[in-house]
Amino acid sequence: MVAPPPCGTVPRVDLPYLTADIAGIGGALRTTDEDFVVDEEPAYLPSGSGDHVYVRIEKRGLTTRHAAAAIARALGVSERDVGIAGMKDRHAVTRQWLSLPPPLTPEAAQAISVEGVTILEASRHTNKLRTGHVRANRFRLVVRGIDDATAGDRARQILSRLAEPPGAPNWYGEQRFGRDGDNAARGRELVLGTRKTTRDRKLDRLLVSSLQSELFNAWLRARIEDGLYRKVLAGDVLHKTNGGMFTCEDAATDEARLLAGELVVTGPMFGDKMRRATDGSPAAERELQILTAAGLDPGSFASVRAIAEGTRRDASIEVREVAVTVTGEPSTLEVGFALPGGAYATAVMREVMKSEAAVDKTVAQRVDDTPEGA
Repeated sequence: MVAPPPCGTVPRVDLPYLTADIAGIGGALRTTDEDFVVDEEPAYLPSGSGDHVYVRIEKRGLTTRHAAAAIARALGVSERDVGIAGMKDRHAVTRQWLSLPPPLTPEAAQAISVEGVTILEASRHTNKLRTGHVRANRFRLVVRGIDDATAGDRARQILSRLAEPPGAPNWYGEQRFGRDGDNAARGRELVLGTRKTTRDRKLDRLLVSSLQSELFNAWLRARIEDGLYRKVLAGDVLHKTNGGMFTCEDAATDEARLLAGELVVTGPMFGDKMRRATDGSPAAERELQILTAAGLDPGSFASVRAIAEGTRRDASIEVREVAVTVTGEPSTLEVGFALPGGAYATAVMREVMKSEAAVDKTVAQRVDDTPEGA
């Protein structure tokens, strides 16, 4: 098993390529906001009746949280009363749904004027939107500066490979770790008690989440480098594609289901209440090694259970609706695909471009910024 890098050190995202045998297309992603377009597919559409008003917005140059805050100010309501299903990045053109509190009407919602935000439609529904009420995100991405006539064909080959089960690695990108790349290290200090928690629970939660994300990346990198990405180990916690989680007892049977796209392996987002791999199993041993290498143990997160209970995260991303278009503009390629809610488009583009600097050039974020696809 490959040892993970020390927490908080660069490189924070250090995964091998699943498509290393196919050369990347290079180029630059997100040269402008218009080169990165995200359309959110909600888990459900507004019914047309109810006390809450759902608005579909298009925003530019704003994070989702900043857009929601600006809308709340325009309405004279608390930002906490605005429902958000998924967070979207600042450096993009994104379309997504928000919910607004009663007694607002759809007509009043459509009349809101907020710089950088356009209200596309409004309708009533019975409940406030909650985090995670996202079925998928559809991406249209423009890659510029390509100096290769065969880039389109290679992009199609790479995306076709990633569309095969179990899909693309579900790694966390640079934006998870803050502008200075020290969020995970600061989160580790909170977990170990060498840094005191603050009154800003949201910030503390983000820092611990960054540590959890870095440990997940380390687990996933080791899994790939040890040839276990398309394998199921005894004791693995598995996630049915259209269902719940269960623990592997028959690796051969479950591995066939993995390769058929019926389930995925999950990795640890460590926490006191995280569902653990079977004690003493090969899967549990690998997870323990990740903690040990970081100077932690299974009980380390007990001190932050109030802000980080822990959970499991799918190791892979289903990639659907793949499309590649060579535009009329020289050296420009348009790439489209759909990902489940919470997955990063840069996880896919990393494989397509094979250029970390080009992929991540514009997405390093401050601690209060949000992901590019959630």
